[in-house]
Amino acid sequence: MKVLILNGPNLNLLGRRETEIYGNISFERYFQIVQEKYPNVDLHYYQSNIEGELINKLHEVGFSYDGIIFNAGAYTHTSVGLGDAVKGIHTPVVEVHITNTYSRESFRHQSYIAANAKGVIVGFGLQSYELALQCFILEN
Repeated sequence: MKVLILNGPNLNLLGRRETEIYGNISFERYFQIVQEKYPNVDLHYYQSNIEGELINKLHEVGFSYDGIIFNAGAYTHTSVGLGDAVKGIHTPVVEVHITNTYSRESFRHQSYIAANAKGVIVGFGLQSYELALQCFILEN
Protein backbone atom coordinates (compact mmCIF):
# COMPACT_ATOMS: atom_id res chain seq x y z
CA MET A 1 0.00 0.00 0.00
CA LYS A 2 1.30 3.43 -1.01
CA VAL A 3 0.11 6.45 1.03
CA LEU A 4 1.11 10.11 0.92
CA ILE A 5 0.90 12.47 3.86
CA LEU A 6 0.49 15.94 2.40
CA ASN A 7 0.88 18.97 4.66
CA GLY A 8 0.13 22.57 3.80
CA PRO A 9 1.27 25.95 5.09
CA ASN A 10 3.07 26.43 8.38
CA LEU A 11 3.06 22.73 9.25
CA ASN A 12 6.81 22.75 8.64
CA LEU A 13 6.98 24.66 11.93
CA LEU A 14 5.49 21.88 14.06
CA GLY A 15 7.50 21.38 17.22
CA ARG A 16 8.46 25.07 17.26
CA ARG A 17 5.18 26.85 16.53
CA GLU A 18 2.60 27.37 19.28
CA THR A 19 3.74 24.28 21.14
CA GLU A 20 0.93 24.67 23.68
CA ILE A 21 -1.50 23.96 20.80
CA TYR A 22 0.51 21.79 18.38
CA GLY A 23 2.98 20.03 20.70
CA ASN A 24 6.77 20.01 20.71
CA ILE A 25 7.55 17.21 18.25
CA SER A 26 8.54 18.04 14.69
CA PHE A 27 6.51 16.46 11.92
CA GLU A 28 9.65 14.85 10.52
CA ARG A 29 10.19 13.04 13.82
CA TYR A 30 6.54 12.04 14.02
CA PHE A 31 6.72 10.74 10.44
CA GLN A 32 9.71 8.53 11.38
CA ILE A 33 7.73 7.09 14.29
CA VAL A 34 4.77 6.27 12.03
CA GLN A 35 7.05 4.70 9.40
CA GLU A 36 8.59 2.46 12.06
CA LYS A 37 5.16 1.50 13.39
CA TYR A 38 3.80 0.63 9.92
CA PRO A 39 6.74 -0.91 8.02
CA ASN A 40 4.42 -2.63 5.51
CA VAL A 41 3.05 0.71 4.25
CA ASP A 42 5.03 2.59 1.60
CA LEU A 43 4.57 5.95 3.33
CA HIS A 44 5.63 9.23 1.72
CA TYR A 45 5.60 12.80 3.04
CA TYR A 46 5.44 16.16 1.29
CA GLN A 47 4.95 19.63 2.74
CA SER A 48 4.61 22.99 1.02
CA ASN A 49 3.58 26.48 1.99
CA ILE A 50 2.59 27.11 -1.64
CA GLU A 51 -0.93 26.29 -2.80
CA GLY A 52 0.05 25.49 -6.40
CA GLU A 53 2.70 23.00 -5.26
CA LEU A 54 0.09 21.18 -3.17
CA ILE A 55 -2.22 21.02 -6.20
CA ASN A 56 0.65 19.73 -8.35
CA LYS A 57 1.42 17.01 -5.80
CA LEU A 58 -2.24 15.92 -5.70
CA HIS A 59 -2.21 15.67 -9.49
CA GLU A 60 1.10 13.77 -9.45
CA VAL A 61 0.05 11.03 -7.00
CA GLY A 62 -3.73 11.17 -7.29
CA PHE A 63 -4.00 8.40 -9.85
CA SER A 64 -1.37 5.97 -8.56
CA TYR A 65 -1.35 6.00 -4.74
CA ASP A 66 -3.75 4.07 -2.52
CA GLY A 67 -4.46 6.99 -0.21
CA ILE A 68 -3.65 10.57 0.63
CA ILE A 69 -3.77 12.01 4.15
CA PHE A 70 -4.13 15.75 3.66
CA ASN A 71 -3.75 18.57 6.16
CA ALA A 72 -4.12 21.67 4.03
CA GLY A 73 -3.74 23.95 7.05
CA ALA A 74 -5.33 27.35 6.53
CA TYR A 75 -5.83 26.61 2.82
CA THR A 76 -8.59 24.23 3.92
CA HIS A 77 -10.80 27.24 4.57
CA THR A 78 -9.83 29.37 1.57
CA SER A 79 -8.83 27.25 -1.43
CA VAL A 80 -11.46 26.26 -3.94
CA GLY A 81 -8.54 25.10 -6.11
CA LEU A 82 -7.43 22.48 -3.58
CA GLY A 83 -11.00 21.27 -3.22
CA ASP A 84 -11.26 20.95 -7.00
CA ALA A 85 -7.93 19.10 -7.14
CA VAL A 86 -9.15 16.56 -4.58
CA LYS A 87 -12.38 16.16 -6.57
CA GLY A 88 -10.44 15.63 -9.79
CA ILE A 89 -8.26 12.72 -8.69
CA HIS A 90 -9.06 9.03 -8.14
CA THR A 91 -6.99 8.38 -5.00
CA PRO A 92 -9.14 8.70 -1.86
CA VAL A 93 -8.23 11.59 0.44
CA VAL A 94 -8.76 11.82 4.19
CA GLU A 95 -8.66 15.41 5.43
CA VAL A 96 -6.97 15.77 8.82
CA HIS A 97 -6.37 18.55 11.29
CA ILE A 98 -4.32 18.48 14.47
CA THR A 99 -6.72 20.77 16.32
CA ASN A 100 -10.49 20.70 16.46
CA THR A 101 -11.19 23.33 13.82
CA TYR A 102 -14.78 23.61 15.05
CA SER A 103 -13.61 24.86 18.45
CA ARG A 104 -11.60 27.66 16.82
CA GLU A 105 -12.50 30.81 14.89
CA SER A 106 -15.69 30.57 12.85
CA PHE A 107 -13.88 30.92 9.50
CA ARG A 108 -12.14 27.60 10.27
CA HIS A 109 -15.51 25.79 10.31
CA GLN A 110 -15.62 25.87 6.48
CA SER A 111 -13.67 23.30 4.45
CA TYR A 112 -13.37 23.37 0.68
CA ILE A 113 -11.83 19.88 0.81
CA ALA A 114 -14.29 17.94 3.00
CA ALA A 115 -17.05 17.59 0.40
CA ASN A 116 -14.67 15.69 -1.89
CA ALA A 117 -12.81 13.75 0.80
CA LYS A 118 -13.41 10.18 1.91
CA GLY A 119 -13.59 11.48 5.48
CA VAL A 120 -12.41 14.13 7.92
CA ILE A 121 -10.53 13.62 11.20
CA VAL A 122 -10.01 16.64 13.48
CA GLY A 123 -8.81 17.35 16.96
CA PHE A 124 -6.69 14.35 17.92
CA GLY A 125 -3.30 16.03 17.70
CA LEU A 126 -0.72 14.28 15.56
CA GLN A 127 -2.69 11.08 16.20
CA SER A 128 -5.15 12.39 13.57
CA TYR A 129 -2.69 11.28 10.87
CA GLU A 130 -2.40 7.75 12.24
CA LEU A 131 -6.17 7.44 12.53
CA ALA A 132 -6.43 8.38 8.84
CA LEU A 133 -3.73 5.86 7.95
CA GLN A 134 -5.65 3.15 9.80
CA CYS A 135 -8.71 3.92 7.64
CA PHE A 136 -6.69 2.98 4.56
CA ILE A 137 -5.10 -0.07 6.20
CA LEU A 138 -8.43 -1.48 7.36
CA GLU A 139 -9.87 -1.21 3.84
CA ASN A 140 -7.08 -3.32 2.27
